[in-house]
Amino acid sequence: MLMFAQTPKFISWKWQRETHSTHSSIGISCSSSFSRCSFSSSPSQRPLRYAVLGAGFAGLSVAWNLLQHGSKESRICVDIYDEAGIGGGASGIAGGLLHPYSPKVKLLWRGAECWNESLNLINIAEEALLNKLVNEGKFETPKNGESPIVRRRGILRPVVNSKNVNIMTENARNCLDNCRIEPINEEAAQKLVPNLSLPLNLAFYMPDALNINAQRYLQGLYLACENLANEMSGNLSLHRKSVPSLKELAGEYDAVVICLGARSAFLPELSRRLPLRACRGIIAKLQLGDEMREEYQEHSPSILSDAWLAVHGPRNIDLGSTWDWKSENYSRDITSDEASNSIETLIGKASSVYPAVRNWTVTGAVAGLRAMPPLTENGSLPILGRLDECIDLGHSCKYWLFTGLGARGLLFHGWLGKLLARGVISCDEDLLPCELTSWKHKMHR
Repeated sequence: MLMFAQTPKFISWKWQRETHSTHSSIGISCSSSFSRCSFSSSPSQRPLRYAVLGAGFAGLSVAWNLLQHGSKESRICVDIYDEAGIGGGASGIAGGLLHPYSPKVKLLWRGAECWNESLNLINIAEEALLNKLVNEGKFETPKNGESPIVRRRGILRPVVNSKNVNIMTENARNCLDNCRIEPINEEAAQKLVPNLSLPLNLAFYMPDALNINAQRYLQGLYLACENLANEMSGNLSLHRKSVPSLKELAGEYDAVVICLGARSAFLPELSRRLPLRACRGIIAKLQLGDEMREEYQEHSPSILSDAWLAVHGPRNIDLGSTWDWKSENYSRDITSDEASNSIETLIGKASSVYPAVRNWTVTGAVAGLRAMPPLTENGSLPILGRLDECIDLGHSCKYWLFTGLGARGLLFHGWLGKLLARGVISCDEDLLPCELTSWKHKMHR
């Protein structure tokens, strides 16, 4: 029987983000004013000034790489604008199941590059956050791979459609050496996750795949950006304010990079001009009640099926996600009807492979608006590129776009953020893969 905390009737869910309490505890600073970074420099030493709109996966990856790959002779100023703060959009509530494979366990487009760069950024963020917490006495020196950001127990994908067995088995043979795929039967799977149900007696186990706490990861990556800016005698500022129009920043920066996800299409200069589909997703927060003794085992992987289970501890899991297409609602708040319908659907899907999920209590729910890119011959790929030929604001400032990460933001953000930052620094769009800029050919003034 499905259980809900407090009452079986839903009132409007208002999920309180970790952002507020954790920001203060790890010392992330921000500014709600519109003051922008500045230096006391002579004209010949004028700093390079960049604005990044959005503080999610794309925005923080771009900020890190602008600082990392910028000129060592020039001071670099990066202003990040996001009214909701670090991870306040869809990135901050992402399920965090990181691997480079499609639902049919096929290696995704440029999967190796994306996987390796994601691992690199995660290590950078993990080190920055751990150092901060250890130095402040808020986290003991980690043991056995313990981390506030990463759960390293792998991911298990049960096969639920007999039509896909042969193609999935073939695809699994072409996996990456550092992200293995192992086909296993129900007996072996139940040693990993007791009471797991495999309708076709087959699952694909990815022991190297990761479960990321998205919000903490983003906080760690922002800390790493702060540290890097200080090392370079540069400047990094977070402004918790919206930018209603690109005209508001015209003439202030050498370049503006738009990393607003689905909200990119809400800018008047880009309204109805981007090939994005908005999709609202709801994630349920589940907890095992005190009266339940059978916890989710420490060694057990997360589960990826028609609904996914992202494990955050023996008595805490996230369950997602729904797909509400064409929604323009990017609020995290959820109505009672939305919560009731979505959670019943998610529980039904998850229980087909993990029946014990019905013993867990729903303690909350949260929603986010994904920016889904168009489908191409290489799959659904983010859209990137320089916008100056598309929008003319009459200033020397260069405008760039990085959006459409869809449901694969954790995989794509690291490598593509590096490429885009290099393109911004060199003013050379040709550094970006043509598969990601081809959308511009269909964009009309």
